[in-house]
Amino acid sequence: MTLPLTLAPEVAEARAAGKPIVALESTIITHGMPWPQNVKTARAVEAAVRGAGAVPATIAIRPGPIHVGLTGGDLDTLGQATGVAKLTRADLAACLASGGVGATTVAATMICAHLAGIGVFATGGIGGVHRGAESSFDVSADLMELAATPVTVVAAGAKAILDLPKTLEVLETYGVPVIAYGQDAFPAFWSRSSGLKAPLRMDSAAAIAAAHSMRRRLGLPGGQLVANPIPLSDEIARDVITPVIEAALAEARAQCITAKAVTPFLLQRIFELTGGRSLDANIALVLNNARLGAEIAVELHKIHSD
Repeated sequence: MTLPLTLAPEVAEARAAGKPIVALESTIITHGMPWPQNVKTARAVEAAVRGAGAVPATIAIRPGPIHVGLTGGDLDTLGQATGVAKLTRADLAACLASGGVGATTVAATMICAHLAGIGVFATGGIGGVHRGAESSFDVSADLMELAATPVTVVAAGAKAILDLPKTLEVLETYGVPVIAYGQDAFPAFWSRSSGLKAPLRMDSAAAIAAAHSMRRRLGLPGGQLVANPIPLSDEIARDVITPVIEAALAEARAQCITAKAVTPFLLQRIFELTGGRSLDANIALVLNNARLGAEIAVELHKIHSD
């Protein structure tokens, strides 16, 4: 059966030449930042991937198939579009079947990257177990996707608005390797440390690529999470950001905001409460993850070329 995939020329050429490719999500463009900063950031992230020796493949659903790689015009169109669906595993197929327009979350990007033969994906932060999940059962599909889809995901840990201890527990239960890059602490998105120890530590892109390859040789399902701390110069310390997060969470509860609306609301309020500093940190960590993702893809390419 023919897959509903179309590759941008740059990605198609990279596939044909066997060059390293890094998948990138599109919800950061449609739901994460305002125009024109969203597209400016997307282009900077793609440039960071290219600068580290790989080819970027931003993934989105535009009327018709899954687009793996977007041209400059595509990015502009998506960045200004309204009513774009935020897609995960549950609604990806429905959007494709109906000819809709959608941006891919971590889970959906992993699925699409795997279909396109891409083994590395760089993002900002993954979803996880929401606070109060023992009552709401609100757990991101990203965690189950990491357990099912063989893609290495580079992120600055899980978003700090989540219940990080429970997120790590669920990842352990699902058998997902959680690898802190260059440190022992599990990072917390805007902050380099969550106060929690990461299950694994690796200090080089080559070691991470080797672990990815070994999982494939062993026939183990699922991917691995590489928790890459935000650069020191860009972080918002945990003792600074924690009261801001708590205030935003309290507002969300008071306004009865639930499900997919929770994360966008919290990120917007945190942006407002930090005077925009959280967005600056977000951009810095995404760029940092893109560079590391490209380095891992290059090393993975070397392994497969030997």
